[in-house]
Amino acid sequence: MALLPVAEALERLLEDAAPLQAESVALMDAADRVLAGPLMALRTQPPFNASAMDGYAVRADDVASVPARLSVIGMAPAGRGFAGTVGPVQAVRIFTGAPLPAGANTIVIQENVRDLGGGSIEVTASTVEGRHIRRLGLDFSKGNVLLEKGRLLDPAALSLAASANHPQVAVVKRPLVAIIATGDELLPPGSDLGPDQIISSNAYGVSAASRSVGACALDLGIAADRKEAIAALVKKAVDACADVIVTLGGASVGDHDLVHDVLTGEGMTLDFWKIAMRPGKPLMFGRLGDIRCIGLPGNPVASLVCTQLFLKPLLARLGGRAFRQDMRQARLGAALPTNDLRQDYVRAVVKEEAGTLEATPFSIQDSSMLRMLADANGLIVREPFAPAAAAGAACSVLMLR
Repeated sequence: MALLPVAEALERLLEDAAPLQAESVALMDAADRVLAGPLMALRTQPPFNASAMDGYAVRADDVASVPARLSVIGMAPAGRGFAGTVGPVQAVRIFTGAPLPAGANTIVIQENVRDLGGGSIEVTASTVEGRHIRRLGLDFSKGNVLLEKGRLLDPAALSLAASANHPQVAVVKRPLVAIIATGDELLPPGSDLGPDQIISSNAYGVSAASRSVGACALDLGIAADRKEAIAALVKKAVDACADVIVTLGGASVGDHDLVHDVLTGEGMTLDFWKIAMRPGKPLMFGRLGDIRCIGLPGNPVASLVCTQLFLKPLLARLGGRAFRQDMRQARLGAALPTNDLRQDYVRAVVKEEAGTLEATPFSIQDSSMLRMLADANGLIVREPFAPAAAAGAACSVLMLR
């Protein structure tokens, strides 16, 4: 099977990927979820003309010239309005959020009032009609579309939904990613390693990347290099109703790389296998019914680079989220040799120098070196057959953080 260009692989992976079905969740549990449809106001806000300040509700004509002496005929705290009517040279003590009493048409703030005792006040500064009043429907009216489909429910959006009287909202279901590591050599962190064993690390980065775009991650553990062991975890993923199955390792061409055979044996239709990229050549993609299956390389760096390029865009699409890779232009901080037929993702440290980004590649690019990836904040993207580039040459950088 010929190596597939990165852009074509991504296009095929995202083909017909659409947001999952909607589910209703309590508003308190809806943070960072994506609206499945437009959200409309169920009420008008404010539901009445309301005072925006603590002070006195009066008639503007009575305080057009100051000082003006008025009689206080009642009080209007928030949540309990004054039932009477404000007449000439009368006032009602009012607090922020209380309904404006009938007859009043402006608010005198309390700083501009002197209490004379005996139920009388003196207004020391004039005001105009409508001052310090929040008019009925100032924020929104019943039936208004407040939030559009696809809006991420951030703190402001959640508060707005609550204000519009929504106790729950319809959101896009979070994609469920089932993660299966493979390999006899792997043990979980904290294990006592044998002489031929290593720690399984890829699942932690893949899980975190999945959650960063709103997905749920289900770590199914490590399958030994036996078809029946891998098949058992694939069955667990199917039983869990996973939207995406991600396998780690075991998808190359060695005698112990069994993932392809197991998945096709379970009914997966292979879409593509092997990408013209470095690191990440052994990437595999197929469909097991409605489940999308991605076989990531076993090398840790290749696994995480493929996660950034392929898995995160897919999960974002399924979760109804907008996603865009953070691509920037920079200059090289060190020379790079001629590239071959694969698209190269070169780990680099990106810094701003005199207003320009400078990307300095690490001298070693081995795909097993996680420390280097953790130190890198960008990947220099080099097209296939790119010529040698000197320090200072322009380059494209995929920012990682």
